[in-house]
Amino acid sequence: QVQLTESGGGSVESGGSLRLSCAASGRIWSSYCLGWFRQAPGKERETIAIIYTGGSTLYADSVKGRVTISQDSAKSTLYLQMNSLEPGDAAMYYCALDTSAGPCSEYHGYYNYWGQGTQVTVSS
Repeated sequence: QVQLTESGGGSVESGGSLRLSCAASGRIWSSYCLGWFRQAPGKERETIAIIYTGGSTLYADSVKGRVTISQDSAKSTLYLQMNSLEPGDAAMYYCALDTSAGPCSEYHGYYNYWGQGTQVTVSS
């Protein structure tokens, strides 16, 4: 069992930055797929960034160049650095793990452990 706890959300002005953190209660093994997702009211859950096993990364086109996903394996913590935030980035942000040891997917439905979310609000 792994428990995930996000933090770092808040309210910022357009153009501002936030660094989200996701702390895992257990060891995050290198075979796990790790990701950040977001969901705004009335919209579907959206993939933001994925770290594949091996360390390569994938970013949604909507955030590419503005966000960076990283992990500190020693601290079992996943991060999402977000810069140049826009009102369209406002949403609940979630971290998630896929512990199946299969190929990493961009689709959120394959991720079996989720945090409770952290709210990001961006004012124009």
